[in-house]
Amino acid sequence: MTETKRTNKEVLVKGLKIMGVSLACMFIGPTLIYISQTKIKAPIDSILLVIAIVICGLAVYLAFKGINTILDSMFKKKAS
Repeated sequence: MTETKRTNKEVLVKGLKIMGVSLACMFIGPTLIYISQTKIKAPIDSILLVIAIVICGLAVYLAFKGINTILDSMFKKKAS
Protein backbone atom coordinates (compact mmCIF):
# COMPACT_ATOMS: atom_id res chain seq x y z
CA MET A 1 0.00 0.00 0.00
CA THR A 2 1.19 3.44 -0.81
CA GLU A 3 0.65 5.99 1.86
CA THR A 4 -0.33 9.44 0.67
CA LYS A 5 1.13 12.35 2.56
CA ARG A 6 -1.44 14.79 3.79
CA THR A 7 -1.26 17.90 5.89
CA ASN A 8 -2.26 17.39 9.50
CA LYS A 9 -4.81 20.18 9.82
CA GLU A 10 -4.87 20.25 13.64
CA VAL A 11 -1.11 20.77 13.83
CA LEU A 12 -1.27 23.34 11.02
CA VAL A 13 -3.88 25.39 12.90
CA LYS A 14 -1.75 25.18 16.06
CA GLY A 15 1.26 26.49 14.11
CA LEU A 16 -0.76 29.33 12.61
CA LYS A 17 -1.98 30.35 16.07
CA ILE A 18 1.61 30.43 17.32
CA MET A 19 2.58 32.57 14.32
CA GLY A 20 -0.31 34.94 15.09
CA VAL A 21 0.93 35.45 18.66
CA SER A 22 4.44 35.94 17.30
CA LEU A 23 3.19 38.59 14.88
CA ALA A 24 1.47 40.45 17.72
CA CYS A 25 4.68 40.33 19.77
CA MET A 26 6.64 41.65 16.77
CA PHE A 27 4.57 44.83 16.88
CA ILE A 28 4.14 45.20 20.65
CA GLY A 29 7.83 44.76 21.55
CA PRO A 30 9.32 47.52 19.34
CA THR A 31 6.42 49.82 20.20
CA LEU A 32 7.17 49.45 23.90
CA ILE A 33 10.87 50.03 23.23
CA TYR A 34 10.02 53.26 21.42
CA ILE A 35 7.73 54.38 24.24
CA SER A 36 10.38 53.66 26.86
CA GLN A 37 12.99 55.67 24.92
CA THR A 38 10.95 58.86 24.46
CA LYS A 39 12.08 62.14 25.99
CA ILE A 40 9.71 61.88 28.94
CA LYS A 41 11.71 59.96 31.54
CA ALA A 42 9.97 58.19 34.38
CA PRO A 43 11.12 55.53 36.84
CA ILE A 44 9.06 52.92 35.02
CA ASP A 45 11.03 53.37 31.77
CA SER A 46 13.74 50.86 32.68
CA ILE A 47 11.16 48.24 33.69
CA LEU A 48 9.24 48.86 30.46
CA LEU A 49 12.44 48.50 28.43
CA VAL A 50 13.22 45.12 30.03
CA ILE A 51 9.66 43.91 29.38
CA ALA A 52 9.88 45.10 25.76
CA ILE A 53 13.17 43.25 25.18
CA VAL A 54 11.67 40.07 26.64
CA ILE A 55 8.65 40.43 24.33
CA CYS A 56 10.97 40.87 21.32
CA GLY A 57 12.87 37.72 22.28
CA LEU A 58 9.58 35.89 22.73
CA ALA A 59 8.53 36.99 19.23
CA VAL A 60 11.65 35.46 17.70
CA TYR A 61 11.24 32.22 19.68
CA LEU A 62 7.57 31.89 18.75
CA ALA A 63 8.31 32.58 15.09
CA PHE A 64 10.78 29.70 14.96
CA LYS A 65 8.44 27.42 16.92
CA GLY A 66 5.50 28.33 14.68
CA ILE A 67 7.41 27.70 11.46
CA ASN A 68 8.67 24.39 12.84
CA THR A 69 5.13 23.35 13.79
CA ILE A 70 3.78 24.29 10.35
CA LEU A 71 6.54 22.31 8.64
CA ASP A 72 5.86 19.34 10.91
CA SER A 73 2.20 19.42 9.89
CA MET A 74 3.20 19.11 6.24
CA PHE A 75 6.20 16.80 6.22
CA LYS A 76 6.16 14.70 9.40
CA LYS A 77 4.70 11.23 9.15
CA LYS A 78 1.68 10.47 11.25
CA ALA A 79 2.29 8.13 14.18
CA SER A 80 -0.01 5.18 13.59
